[in-house]
Amino acid sequence: MRIGILGSGSVGQTLANKLLTLGHEITLGSRSGSNQTGSAWAQAAGPHGQNGTFADAAEFGELVINATLGTGALAALEAAGAKALAGKVLVDVCNPLVFAEDGTLSLDPVNTDSVGEQIQRAFPDTRVVKALNTLSAPVMVDPTRVPGRHQLFIAGEDAGAKQEVVALLESFGWPGADIVDLGGIQAARSLEMLMPFWVNLWRHYGHTDFNYSFQIGG
Repeated sequence: MRIGILGSGSVGQTLANKLLTLGHEITLGSRSGSNQTGSAWAQAAGPHGQNGTFADAAEFGELVINATLGTGALAALEAAGAKALAGKVLVDVCNPLVFAEDGTLSLDPVNTDSVGEQIQRAFPDTRVVKALNTLSAPVMVDPTRVPGRHQLFIAGEDAGAKQEVVALLESFGWPGADIVDLGGIQAARSLEMLMPFWVNLWRHYGHTDFNYSFQIGG
């Protein structure tokens, strides 16, 4: 499959590298096609990996992943173009984290809205699925970094789009039984609001090889 990834930071590159090993073709998109980070990744990626602009990645991908910073996601997607994104599955991985100078963390938007919902409203013809935003990039692509059973979550309005995303996540090694569908895109609010707690756990443990595990009774 051709996959476009918006964002050439550590999350975008981790996902891109995993997808290459699974046989996909990748375009890693940045604000500029001459972005040094994206260019360096493409040089190392081999013939099935290339870099370009956000618009290049959106046009290239049969499926698109938003791995930009949450506070800049809408601008990145506007640069990608509604026409290039129309009808496609967009996996929204981002979180709208805002760090104050003293390290205090907040979210914008929060509580009554989410960046996942904002994206779906702004791009109504795009099939947005919130996924992979509640854990670190290494665990996203290798769930065995955390022992035992643990869960990840998806949310979105389009059932078919969620099925496609589940299949992709299963190819990463996630058991289907541990992928929890929380319903419509409004559930992105709760998923994004998990991230301040996740950051506190990161600060406490000093690493990111952890995830949420639920034991369900009844």
